[in-house]
Amino acid sequence: MGNVREWLFTPLVRFANLVELNDWLAIRCRELAQRKHPCHSGRTINECFQEEQRLLRPIVAPFDGYVERMMRVSNTSLVCVDRNRYSVPARFAGQAVSVRMSANQIQVVAQAQVVATHQRVFGRDQLICDPWHYLPVLEKKPGALRNGAPFVEWDLPLPIQAVRKCLLKRPQGDRAFVELLLLAEKVGLDALTVACECALEAGTVTAPVIMNEMRRLTDPSPPTPLEWPDGIALTLEPLADCQRYDHLLGETHAH
Repeated sequence: MGNVREWLFTPLVRFANLVELNDWLAIRCRELAQRKHPCHSGRTINECFQEEQRLLRPIVAPFDGYVERMMRVSNTSLVCVDRNRYSVPARFAGQAVSVRMSANQIQVVAQAQVVATHQRVFGRDQLICDPWHYLPVLEKKPGALRNGAPFVEWDLPLPIQAVRKCLLKRPQGDRAFVELLLLAEKVGLDALTVACECALEAGTVTAPVIMNEMRRLTDPSPPTPLEWPDGIALTLEPLADCQRYDHLLGETHAH
């Protein structure tokens, strides 16, 4: 193992991310596999490996290796890993959670459930936020939608961005947009995107119109009409006689 590490990392190389490193390692491994096998000089390492590979036990599950630590979520709903901060749903602010750190992922576990997942970043002093984690904060302080760090560069679909721009120009527009986001959290972002597209095409960009469109898109379809058997049909169907109402409006019954 020491020789392989020396072959791969001498001279020492640098990469911007793990994807570039893995691509480079794959190329180097294929190159090294063409060397002569140390025990079978007449064959290459790759030829011996192809023969041995048939005898290896198949992998039945992906490797799930991680380092786990108990941490306390800050008052701003963040956990710090290697001097980088990752967001956690706001309802867990101030609570103790378990943070699982793998080579490329950060998972936050609370109450025996994974409540946050982030792509792991390297470097220092980086802020990785999921804006959906802070929706309860917006419900109480909708003005944070304009300048709050998690929402300034929120990459929403273009129709939603256009609606947001229109609503924020109006009084109480930030609160109206937050109500749309709260509904989208329940029914899905796709429904909000389609509803915003319909509102923009109709030229009526208001929160009630968009909410009605979202409910129309997500409400379950009406039940299939029942087919009544002939055996229970009415033999004498009542007739609509509107003259009875005229009689009730007469002097005798009028009050």
